[in-house]
Formats: sequence, structure tokens, C-alpha cells
Amino acid sequence: MAHGFATGADREDLMQELLLALWRAIPAFKGGAKTSTFVYRVAHNTALTWKRSQRGYARKLERFEALAAEPASSGPEEGRDRERLGQIYRELREFPPLDRSLLLLHLDDLAYAEIAEIHGLTESNVGVRLSRLKSKLTQQLKPIAHELR
Repeated sequence: MAHGFATGADREDLMQELLLALWRAIPAFKGGAKTSTFVYRVAHNTALTWKRSQRGYARKLERFEALAAEPASSGPEEGRDRERLGQIYRELREFPPLDRSLLLLHLDDLAYAEIAEIHGLTESNVGVRLSRLKSKLTQQLKPIAHELR
């Protein structure tokens, strides 16, 4: 969630917020859902709240892009990998929050049933939405697709 909703140093801040929110929410967990579903739900809601409260997002995004353009000190291949991953996350951050969350949960290999439970959707709705989102993301990444292989 932190990688999908924040950049740079803000990612660490959001991660702390996510962990704190989870710590505070644990007493409310009644066991009616899977533990992972509860954790994802708390993380998603906290990330949305954090995102709404942020100001100057565009300025922070520009700062992150400037950092990503700098060559990596650990080797040329690793630097290219980081830049490619940065491009993918930049594209993900352009999606609306629900779509972004669906893609991130899918990338975490969660089953459609788990994703549906987290967001209160049906499994078929999750499947349809993910199919459309993957197509859209593929189209957006076409300019860099040859580099990702």
C-alpha cells in the first residue's frame, strides 16, 4: 500500500501511519474475516485518509521523478531496474484509489475472493475491473515495455 500511494520519504511516513493504524485497530478485530483481509482493509482505508490529507502532491511527485532520473550508485543494471519500477509505480499512482488498490492487491497475489471481501465487491466485479485495469496499464506502459523484458 505504501508503495502504491506514496513516493520518496513520504512512503516511509505512510508506512508508519499504516502500522500505527493497524496497531490501534487490532482490538476491534472480531475474527469475522481472515486476518489478511482485516490488515488490507485497515491499510487501504488508512492510505486513502493519508492521501486525502496530503498537500503539494504534485511538487512531491516532481521531486521523486528528479531522484529517479539520477543514475544509481549500485550498478547500471540495478539502476535501470529501479527506474523501470519507478515508472510502473508512477503509472499506478495515476489510477483512482480503488483501481490502484485493486491492482496492488492483485500484484500481491491475492485471490479475487479476498480482494472482493476487502473492498465489498463481488468476485465477478473484481475480475472484470482487473481485466480492464490490466489492459489500461499495459497500454500506458507500452512505451517502456521493451525495457521491461
